[in-house]
Amino acid sequence: MAGKTIFIAFAMEDEVSRNMFTGQRVNAKTPFEFIDMSVKEQYESEWKTRVLTRVRRSDGVIALISNSTPKAEGQLWEIQCALDEGKPLIGIWMGDYRIKPPVMGPAPCKVWTWQNVADFIDDL
Repeated sequence: MAGKTIFIAFAMEDEVSRNMFTGQRVNAKTPFEFIDMSVKEQYESEWKTRVLTRVRRSDGVIALISNSTPKAEGQLWEIQCALDEGKPLIGIWMGDYRIKPPVMGPAPCKVWTWQNVADFIDDL
């Protein structure tokens, strides 16, 4: 499977989870691969311009949904940006948190399993 370019939208409070999520792509047993386009830190200036550029260059967007998401203005903007740009979008639940943010619209949210991630990436 060829690697797809994926933008990862996450709350800054969930950086450890994002690192674990993106790190699994290097495991030899992982049934998917992708190029991570997430923004690892908020830029002081031109942040939205840089995010928009990365989202536009991505094949799809994975939003890591946690209890931090409802207050994460940057992540919510990134999700809205993905929808505005018509990018395929999926939410991945982090831990036991299961409240879908309204900004996700019709995009599904699924449990974090290799198969759910692989299916999303394969369909891009």
